[in-house]
Amino acid sequence: MRISIFCALVALATSAAAQTQEPKPVPKNSVRVSVPGCARNYIFTVGPRTADEAGSSLELQEGMHLRMNGPKKLINEIKAHQGSMIEITGTMKKGQYKADGVPLGGGIRVGPAGGPGGGSPLMPPSLANQNMIDVEGWRPITGNCS
Repeated sequence: MRISIFCALVALATSAAAQTQEPKPVPKNSVRVSVPGCARNYIFTVGPRTADEAGSSLELQEGMHLRMNGPKKLINEIKAHQGSMIEITGTMKKGQYKADGVPLGGGIRVGPAGGPGGGSPLMPPSLANQNMIDVEGWRPITGNCS
């Protein structure tokens, strides 16, 4: 009797663990990406992609800034690694990652400024055109942030 109860508990625990390891489904209007770079507070700066790293279906340019959204505990873990290269994994809406302007090099772009009254009335002008990523996880990678 005790053996069958023990086996039932082990099977239940194993099935619960298997369910928690499955990644969340990606919404139809989004794409899952893994991006190397550096974090500072809630802003993630895209770093260089090395040849051995797997590419994603989305190519983000080096130097692009992403606003990180996610659970506070996860964001605090990322903040604890400021100054170190990390790779974040998360989802981004398709089409939001377009960079306006002309690249000058070193992650610097010159682009058009927003006109008077531009932007969303619900968001401050600094966040209205910000690229956002819903962070699901992260991992440390080799390198340092400058």
